[in-house]
Amino acid sequence: MLATEYWRLFLISAISGFSGLLFDQLLLGILVGLLIYIAYHLNNIHNLSKWLLDSKTSLEPPEGKGIWFEIFNRIYTLQKRNKSQKIKLASALTRFQDAASAMPDGMLILTQDGKIEWFNQATKRLLGLKSPQDIHQPLINLIRYPAFKQFLASDNHGDEGIEVLSPINEALIIQIRIVPYGKGKALMIARDVTRVSQLEQVRRHFVANISHELRTPLTVLTGYIETLLDNEKMPANPWGEPLQQMYSQTSRMQGIVKDLLLLTRLENYSGPASEAIVDVPELIEMLLEEARMLGIEKKQALTADYDASLKLLGKREEIQSAFSNLVSNAVRYTPKGGKIHMKWFADENGAHFTVIDSGVGVSQMDIPRLTERFFRVDEARSRETGGTGLGLAIVKHVLNRHDARLSIESRVGKGSQFSCHFPKSRTASGDKLNKTVSRINS
Repeated sequence: MLATEYWRLFLISAISGFSGLLFDQLLLGILVGLLIYIAYHLNNIHNLSKWLLDSKTSLEPPEGKGIWFEIFNRIYTLQKRNKSQKIKLASALTRFQDAASAMPDGMLILTQDGKIEWFNQATKRLLGLKSPQDIHQPLINLIRYPAFKQFLASDNHGDEGIEVLSPINEALIIQIRIVPYGKGKALMIARDVTRVSQLEQVRRHFVANISHELRTPLTVLTGYIETLLDNEKMPANPWGEPLQQMYSQTSRMQGIVKDLLLLTRLENYSGPASEAIVDVPELIEMLLEEARMLGIEKKQALTADYDASLKLLGKREEIQSAFSNLVSNAVRYTPKGGKIHMKWFADENGAHFTVIDSGVGVSQMDIPRLTERFFRVDEARSRETGGTGLGLAIVKHVLNRHDARLSIESRVGKGSQFSCHFPKSRTASGDKLNKTVSRINS
């Protein structure tokens, strides 16, 4: 097509030059010919501009010849393709908006700077947002709860999100989850969990009341059994073994009651934990001694590596309970002569406490359920080891209160690794020595 245009230019120049020779004005003739050629193209450019810019004109292209016919035809083809794609996109967007509007959960799209880009009908009902005046407004200006502002600003929104009262109806409890997507955008999902929350509160009260009611009779029963066991006049046969079994089972029940009360307290106070300095290196030394006493008959190799200057901001009793549960689980499920190693260190992501054992391990299928209350991989083995089935549930709740998370790696027959990951905001260095201490306690 370009070669044809060159021939057109050559013919116009030749004809105009020949015409100029007839009047003894060769250059003037060629110049006139070139001006005619330029005017032809300027006219086609004008037609093209008018066609593209005038929205009232038809999509049919203007008439053209040569290279202009090709240009008009290509643009017309692209226009038709673009129009078809626009229709498809508009149809898909309409279907998405219809589906989103029909959902009972609120859906809201946030920009990178936390402004509202779009929301569905359920969001209006649950959070009281109004369209179009709330579009492009910062969400924190409309939902002013301090806990929600902190949650929105956090880089780790967690899997369970946050529960807040509805700004327009405090009788409603709204669970909010945020899922990042695309380039800096986020999808916020708001769900009415009022009924679920009420049922959960009833369950917590029931468990707390039952635990309190059981604690007193268990204490009395344990006291009488201990008295009988210590009574020298009590014949060893046939009462020795039954009394020892009774003592073992009542002690186990006391452990369950104690863990239930702790778990209930953690659930009732689900906000952020206090920020007192917790001396984790000192805590690890204590855990080493406890592990040695707990597994004294197993002769396990207990080791620890920790940063002596790295400390944690939180509540010591809760951190001790979480770490102790991880270590005691490792001792229970690691066979005689096995290895248990503890690590406490910091990196660019924060601080990490890890317990590695060479125990029986857990299948990949069971790992997601390990933090459920009373979940047991092997019922018979759990009864033998004396666990309550609440330890990892306690660990999960303690970590949530400290803005941390639990990760689990395990292979059956190869051992397990349980790690607590704390954000940088929860770390504190005492003397800034960054000295690593290795301990072996076997």
